[in-house]
Amino acid sequence: MATAKSAPAKKAAAKKAAPAKKAAPAKKLAATKKIVKPAAAPAKKAAAKKAAPAKKRVPNAAFLKPLMPSAALAAIIGDKPLPRTEVTKKVWEYIKKNNLQDKLKRTMINADAKLKEVVKNAQVSMFELTKLVNSHLK
Repeated sequence: MATAKSAPAKKAAAKKAAPAKKAAPAKKLAATKKIVKPAAAPAKKAAAKKAAPAKKRVPNAAFLKPLMPSAALAAIIGDKPLPRTEVTKKVWEYIKKNNLQDKLKRTMINADAKLKEVVKNAQVSMFELTKLVNSHLK
């Protein structure tokens, strides 16, 4: 038991001496951490953003599959099979070429005789247009 008493006495002596030596360097470290930390954080974020574009985007195969347009839609875009993305582009080319976009409310499309066969209304929203056109593809 004599060894047990001497060990706590050594620990107590070490605790008293240690805080005096560690207190001064701890304040210096805290001050340097505050200065260094904000400068290091933006560098990590910038590196993460550069790594993300490395992956190449893979298009969905369903959008690239050529589909045959109906007779009404073929009058606007042609009678050859086209992917959905190309069909939408061709319909918009037709709308812009014939000036069918409403002057006041640009989200509305005023259908002419050919387009009215596809959309079934005199005026249709651009957000509904793709849905209505896709129903004419097989």
